[in-house]
Amino acid sequence: MWIVWKRYFIYWPEKQNVASNVKQLFIFIQKEFKHVFRDRKTLLMLFGMPTTQIILFGFALTNEIKNSEVAVLDAAKTELSQSIIQTIDASTYFDVRYHIQNTKQAETLFQKGKIKAVVVIPVEFKEAAFAQQPNDIQLITDASDPNVSTTIRNYLTTILNSFFAEKNKQAASMQIVPEVRMLYNPELKGAFNFVPGVISLVLMLVCTMMSSVSIVREKEMGTMEILLVSPFKPLYIIISKLAPYFLISIFNLVFILVLSVTLLGLSIKGSVLLLVLASALFIITSLAIGLLISTTAKSQQNAMMISLLGMMLPTMLLTGFMFPIENMPLGLQMLSNIVPSRWFFIIIKNVMLKGLGFMHVWKEMGILTLMAFLLLVVSIRKFKIRLQE
Repeated sequence: MWIVWKRYFIYWPEKQNVASNVKQLFIFIQKEFKHVFRDRKTLLMLFGMPTTQIILFGFALTNEIKNSEVAVLDAAKTELSQSIIQTIDASTYFDVRYHIQNTKQAETLFQKGKIKAVVVIPVEFKEAAFAQQPNDIQLITDASDPNVSTTIRNYLTTILNSFFAEKNKQAASMQIVPEVRMLYNPELKGAFNFVPGVISLVLMLVCTMMSSVSIVREKEMGTMEILLVSPFKPLYIIISKLAPYFLISIFNLVFILVLSVTLLGLSIKGSVLLLVLASALFIITSLAIGLLISTTAKSQQNAMMISLLGMMLPTMLLTGFMFPIENMPLGLQMLSNIVPSRWFFIIIKNVMLKGLGFMHVWKEMGILTLMAFLLLVVSIRKFKIRLQE
């Protein structure tokens, strides 16, 4: 009887208190969801930004070369040279718009910005000598933009090499023709690199900025003190503030993946479950950063500026989807190691594009787990200390 009495009566208030706290937690989470969906600016930030960025990075901001206008200076005027010009013009990358007679005309077209490259076929380019020795074709590009110039040169070189390789097969002389394969992205689409970066950028900004602003808003309005003097635990307050943005970020992840597959033709080769788990880990890390920012920010504007400058720029510059980290100075390479989006970007590329499993991304996921744990511990401690002062 004493055991039954102890179990059902002595410990009942504690069980009832736990159930009450859980119920209050769900009520606060519902309240946060209602607050998010009432604010039109917040809705635009949460759902408009992913759509805008996926469209911009997928279609407008791309490093692909399409229908670039080029000029041709054909001094040889042979059947072979005409075949070369037709091959270049037939590709989807170039449009042979001008047939010029001298290099002065090419310089004028470059100055006016009407062309990106000039293909010069010299007089010495003779069809009869093709099988015995190589013939030189000069490629002149506008290097005011080094990246575009390099890409155009590589595309033209690939087209010419393919053309000559086909001619070599038809020739009687014995030739060694290299066969080139482009793994994971044979069409060299920029979306295959930009989409993982956009996922990192969107999740980082939504989680970090919106969570930090949400908590600081309660401080400015004076409602945070009311919550703290209530029986509701501070940890439950943090959970109720971060839970809506966690769920919304998962929705944004699914939304971006659907847009990528339907609009950009990007296929997910790896495990979707592993992709979602890694994204959830990255979201928790980003939410912890937002919580940490909220402990130091004095106002919503201050929190937003810290989030934008402190997280958006490192995510764009030190993640690797816009600029290769290997080409950066050693100091920036070391600094990129503390940027969570760098490791998440590696996971996304390995899972989505290469179809790799957990054994190939366990190190990156371990680093994100460690970052999430440390950031949560520091953020929660600073949050409590600040609110008790």
